[in-house]
Amino acid sequence: MKLALIQCAVSPNKENNLERACTLIKKAAQNGANLVCLPECFNAPYGVKYFNQYAESIPGCTSEMLSKNAKENDIYLIGGTFPERDGDKLFNTCLAYGPDGSLLAKHRKVHLFDIDIPGKITFKESDALAPGNSLTMFTMGKWKVGLGICYDIRFPLMANIYAEKGCNLLVYPGAFNMTTGPAHWELLQRARAVDNQLYVATISPARDESASYNAWGHSTLVNPWGSVVTTTDEKESIVYGEIVDMK
Repeated sequence: MKLALIQCAVSPNKENNLERACTLIKKAAQNGANLVCLPECFNAPYGVKYFNQYAESIPGCTSEMLSKNAKENDIYLIGGTFPERDGDKLFNTCLAYGPDGSLLAKHRKVHLFDIDIPGKITFKESDALAPGNSLTMFTMGKWKVGLGICYDIRFPLMANIYAEKGCNLLVYPGAFNMTTGPAHWELLQRARAVDNQLYVATISPARDESASYNAWGHSTLVNPWGSVVTTTDEKESIVYGEIVDMK
């Protein structure tokens, strides 16, 4: 199984972001990827002040684009995340689609990113978002995939449960920052992978130094041994990696 992790640049223009994602999805598929993954908040800037402005319901333009691209490129597609509006609540939501364009899974971020490191960063998703309340899995052939979003990776019990339920790949679209990224991004991926003997993929947006929130980047695939299969730097790129049956 060949994975493509798309570390795309994100601008304030949603239409441009969706068009750019389409281009990169097609490129990944043409290069042989069976599963293509987008980053957290791939269609809009990441920030509490942006969630309500860019939120949309499902179905909507973003979910329709994801479905269409999965079908047209004959791939499994994990559509990163985007702010979802459901009634009077907003969620940070990840959708997964099959090669026929059907919706396979919807994961709402369970653990909201509330952090206050004096002199470094203060960020509180809970000021705008509601938390999800369930684990989310889907199958693609012999592979069983568990979904998490960014801060979800910090909670080992969540990954443990996924492993107990038979998952052999965990995918976390995420946007760690310039404080927590260098310290914990790779460390957490390797820990989740080796503790549970499965693959872990993380997909970040590219870093934009002019944005109010600077993502760490470094989208990465880690194998069950805890070794980095492939990774990148902070720039826009597509990261390719193979996963193999370890049994």
